[in-house]
Amino acid sequence: MSESLTRRPDVVIFDVNETLTDMEPLRTRFEEVGLPGELMATWFAGVLRDGFALTAAGGYVEFAAIASDVLQGLLAGAKVDAGDEAISHVLSGFAALRVHPDVPDGMRMLRNGGIRLLTMTNGAAAMTEQILAREGLLELVEARLDVSGPRVWKPGRAAYDYAVERAGVRPDQAALVAVHPWDIDGAQRAGLIGAWLDRRGTPYPTVMSAPQLSAPDLKTLAARWLQA
Repeated sequence: MSESLTRRPDVVIFDVNETLTDMEPLRTRFEEVGLPGELMATWFAGVLRDGFALTAAGGYVEFAAIASDVLQGLLAGAKVDAGDEAISHVLSGFAALRVHPDVPDGMRMLRNGGIRLLTMTNGAAAMTEQILAREGLLELVEARLDVSGPRVWKPGRAAYDYAVERAGVRPDQAALVAVHPWDIDGAQRAGLIGAWLDRRGTPYPTVMSAPQLSAPDLKTLAARWLQA
């Protein structure tokens, strides 16, 4: 891998949902309200679909509102008689999520190496702060951002521009770390370094711009940058 692709960024911007947090426990919440646990992935994909669609059309709605609507549709489709309490039960599960095992050490390696850390989520910055505080990682992250600032969901370019502007750096001085190829593609189109965490060993879509850097976990990614 060339030096241009492994050079250390000044700032690392993390996606949050699934990249930092392990969302698998939400499956239990689905089962507790009468839905199959495997519908959690369908639900999350539907939330992203509707958020992306609104952004493409020039609209904006916050994550929680879309998440509630999509979940209501799944409950109705499954003929589960559940009201607002069921939706609240599922969505409140976000606050209880833990980070992936590789995240704490990886974030500390980067920060101790002099790299500034930020987060940028299609969700809510307040939820990110709550999770990071519980994990003892909040002090490592200088800014917790979300798309309510630019009112554009990632992968819309304005979302990445907003994060870079808040960091006070050029796009090419910042890296976006994510497990989602659509996020990597969007970041690279905005001029950032794209770093893909491939924890599951899945093929990267050929229709999207290939990641400039990939690693199986955050500790490995951090080591590559710090050794560059």
